[in-house]
Amino acid sequence: MRRKHCFLGVLVSLLLTGGEGILPARDSLKPQKVQFQSRNFQNILQWQHGKALTGNNSTYFVQYKMYGQRQWQNKEDCWGTPELFCDLTNETSNLQEPYYARVRMASAGRYSDWSLSPRFFPWWEMKIDPPVVNITQINGSSLVVLHAPHLPYKEQKGKNMSMENYYNLLYRVFIIKNSLKKEQQVYEGANGVAEIEALTPHSGYCVVAEIYLPLLDRRSQRSKERCVGTP
Repeated sequence: MRRKHCFLGVLVSLLLTGGEGILPARDSLKPQKVQFQSRNFQNILQWQHGKALTGNNSTYFVQYKMYGQRQWQNKEDCWGTPELFCDLTNETSNLQEPYYARVRMASAGRYSDWSLSPRFFPWWEMKIDPPVVNITQINGSSLVVLHAPHLPYKEQKGKNMSMENYYNLLYRVFIIKNSLKKEQQVYEGANGVAEIEALTPHSGYCVVAEIYLPLLDRRSQRSKERCVGTP
């Protein structure tokens, strides 16, 4: 009779709590939201800790592979790491190939199951930073020179590669007149050089720029405002 009452008590507890708090240990340790974040082809795998609160002694183990491969590869720098991220830039450098990664956690001698990332396409999922903007004033006009962000890859001569090595880029330049606070696009083109003709004397304006990738229909964030005055 006591066993029956004990069973009923457990059943009632499950119904009231919805089963929370009794997850198997392996499942409650399993890392959550495993996904890649790519900026300028710096490809970082990120995740969150499992549902179980395990303190500061948790460590994580990362593996990766290209789509179609059978064998998972260990990422040595992230094998037993306490961090919630792992840099897989070099391991995902074939930019037009898809990849997977997976993470498991260990805590107090217990290991979680592997948690798998979604399929990751560096070529399509990369986000690009704003261009670097340099402004030189010449006879009242402004020459705006734009540079795409550098990538983590190098050419054979050791020089950092640019986003222009991989995509056809369009640069867009906008001016914001200080007096009107009104934005005006003054340039769109691929060569990264824009000339802003002399405006009203003794006035000022600010310049912002962005990069547009027609192939992906994607744009960068705007650069920081660079403000100049006219003589």
